[in-house]
Order: sequence, then structure tokens, then C-alpha cells
Amino acid sequence: MAGSWRAKAQAGGMLLALLGWVSSCVTTVVPLWKNLNLELNELEVWTMGLWHVCIVQEEGVVECQPHGSFLALPPELRVSRLLMCLSNGLGLLGALLAAPGLEGWTLCQDKPGLKRRLLLASGAAFGTAGMATLAPVSWVAYNTVLDFWDDTIPDIVPRWEFGEATFLGWFAGAFLAAGGLLLICSTRPTSTLTPPAPICRQPPAAQTLARGHPPHPKNADLVI
Repeated sequence: MAGSWRAKAQAGGMLLALLGWVSSCVTTVVPLWKNLNLELNELEVWTMGLWHVCIVQEEGVVECQPHGSFLALPPELRVSRLLMCLSNGLGLLGALLAAPGLEGWTLCQDKPGLKRRLLLASGAAFGTAGMATLAPVSWVAYNTVLDFWDDTIPDIVPRWEFGEATFLGWFAGAFLAAGGLLLICSTRPTSTLTPPAPICRQPPAAQTLARGHPPHPKNADLVI
């Protein structure tokens, strides 16, 4: 029963972590962090990501242009690039560490202590990757809200809004953190064995029986 629970926790943790890692990689690449609808030309939708700015036309034509300079980007986008790349690398590291530590994996089968340490390291890597994904996505979303409700900007100026990658990044970070937590919890011992009482604390008859000698007839009445 204990092994079955541990195997299920590890399988669920790996599934969540891998799903979060793939979603985080997609969030890093797609230019859908922000959307902008122009009132003067409703047939075009502007989208912005960490690497490109794209124009999506009604006919389905997409034109993308990379950001001109890394230093010219806003601070949240510069930091988001670094954190998202770090998250992707940590997610890959966590998957590589978790594979030999899973139940049923023949590698390191005779070294339970090593398998436990690998799962702990994998869970920590996945959890850190989740935080590295949630932080930039939340920062960009926060600045988007501030710019949208900025009273100093005239109402005729279009405002950037949340893109699909923002929500995907939140789900990715949550899945990574939950998967890492499950992997860490699966390393906890399920039961503890209580050591037997020392022989010096047992009754004299029990000590005699433990040594394999029957009680002396003279002491049988005392024991009874």
C-alpha cells in the first residue's frame, strides 16, 4: 500500500511538472504576452512577447518583428527573458534528476538513499522553476494593469491588455510548483518501526525464554 501511494504521487508529480515545463517553454517563445486592439483599424491586432512584436490581420496574415535591442526593452521584459530561460533550464534539470529516482526505475535500484536525494533535488528544481515562471508573468501583468488604468494617458491612446501567454504562464508556474511538491512529499517515510524493548527491561521469565532456556522449577512458582 505504501509503495503504491508513493508510485502514484511520483507519477502525478512528474505529470504535473512536465506539463508545467512544456507550458513554460511555450510561454517563453510565443509573442502573446500582451494584446493591443487599434480602434482606428479593427482589422489588426498587435501582440507582444519577450522576443517579438507581431501584427495579426483579419485575413490570418501574421507579421512579426524582433525587438531592436535588449537594453532598449522595459525592465520587466529584460528580467522576464532571463527568468523564463532559467525556469526552462531548471525544469529540464528537474526532469533529468527525477527519472532515475522514480519507483520502478532499474537505475539506482539498490541505492534507496540516492534515489531519495535525487527526488528531493528534482522537486526543489521544479519548485524553483515554478517560482521563476510566476514572477515575470505576474510582473508583466501588474505593469499592464497599471498602464491600462493610468489617468495621465489620454483616452484616445490604445491600451495593452493581457495576452493568452499570461494565463498560460500562471498555469505553468502552478503546475511546476505542485509537481515539485508532490515529488518531495513522495520521499517521506510512510511508517516507522518501533525498536524492541531492551532485554534488561523484560521480566526474568521472558529473559530466560529469550535465551532459549526453560525457567527453573524452583522459580516457576515465583514467575506465576
